Amino acid sequence: MLKVAIVTDSTSDIPREMAEKLGITVVPLYVIFGQDTFKDDGKDITLGDFYKKIRSVDALPTTTQPTPKDFTDIYSELLKDYESIISIHISKKMSGTISSAEIAKKELPGKDIEIIDSEFVHMPLGFLVIRAAELASEGKNKEEIISIVNNLKQKIKELFVPSTLEYLKKGGRIGKAKGLIASLLEIKPILTIRDGEVAQFKTTRRWNQAKTELLNSMESMIKNPGNLVVSVGDSDTEEDGREMFERIKEKFNPKNIFRVNIGTIVGTHLGPGGIGITFYEE
Repeated sequence: MLKVAIVTDSTSDIPREMAEKLGITVVPLYVIFGQDTFKDDGKDITLGDFYKKIRSVDALPTTTQPTPKDFTDIYSELLKDYESIISIHISKKMSGTISSAEIAKKELPGKDIEIIDSEFVHMPLGFLVIRAAELASEGKNKEEIISIVNNLKQKIKELFVPSTLEYLKKGGRIGKAKGLIASLLEIKPILTIRDGEVAQFKTTRRWNQAKTELLNSMESMIKNPGNLVVSVGDSDTEEDGREMFERIKEKFNPKNIFRVNIGTIVGTHLGPGGIGITFYEE
């Protein structure tokens, strides 16, 4: 049998072709527009259709975690071929996904399933999962993978700029940045993830200022650009995402940089028009 299967959820925003190449199993969450529920698998609703829809509806969509049965079905199938499973997911402070995974684990007594709260979302979670999958493909055992993933977790940094705080506020995901709500007008905050929830990093007044300050903040945190790995994500703002990609590439010349989409679930709460930069040094 194969050693370790790697499982995550769709909030990781790992590009589909990368997940397939690395053998990562992605459990989809659900997005709900009124009476209509869509599985976040790229089939029920495409990312393009999602952003068109969210821009046009009066009431914002909501999201919900996978069911315990979703996890039980996937775990059971994987355990036919794998000795153990490492299941790495969105922060439990942001979603009930971890709770569903833990219920599923209890329904499979005696099976070797390790559930990890990443305390992240989007590509900070994605980078942990990608690294775990690479290690699994190299034949590392479960304990080795978990140790390396936990070390990487301490290195990852995330900065993101929403075009508006409206979506985070209404979705209840504002976390430690809730102090910004009183002064929403004219604010373009740079946010981060701290202790498993959204937190304020810096505050700017204009969109272009926010993008420049994001780069300056990165510079202050990076010690060796030659070891830098970066993802540049956007929520349906391709031009801004491409601009940030080029500016980061020119400024830091990182070891590895790639573009990703901010997916359906994260996009529900961040809203369209946002940018997310995730980075760490190898």
